[in-house]
Amino acid sequence: MVYSIAYHFLNDSAVAEELAQEVFLQLYRHLPRLESPRHVTNWLRRVTCHRAIDLARKRAGVRELELESAPEPAVAPAEPDPLLDEKLRRLVASLPEKQRLLVILRYQEEMELAEIAELLGMRLPTVRTQLFRTLALLRKKAARLLGSIGSPRGRRHGEEVD
Repeated sequence: MVYSIAYHFLNDSAVAEELAQEVFLQLYRHLPRLESPRHVTNWLRRVTCHRAIDLARKRAGVRELELESAPEPAVAPAEPDPLLDEKLRRLVASLPEKQRLLVILRYQEEMELAEIAELLGMRLPTVRTQLFRTLALLRKKAARLLGSIGSPRGRRHGEEVD
């Protein structure tokens, strides 16, 4: 869970591993104060999210790679459709920090909206609205990148196919 959140937020396995090590070291130091396994899980998610955001802000000065100029993966992961998965990962990675974190927590970590709101210290309606807007933004980006689903590129909406 810790590595997964860090990796999907930062898109860098080496940095995600370092962050996970730091988080687990911090957990070891705070373990006597944590009351239950559920408390430990929530604590890990919260600390990982905050650490990932801090690292992303530190790295903000580093030039980001544009989606169009990003190299294709050298080795495709063993998944049903690795190219589509990679494009989706890039789309999520292109989101602003808070929006990216919402998507990761909701869909990667399968957290409920109420859990996300509590974890991030936000109101539930705010989380719901921001997630809705983020998904709409992702749909727009996906449509631009992948073209309309079910229609060949270059064909206008409503145009007949010979």
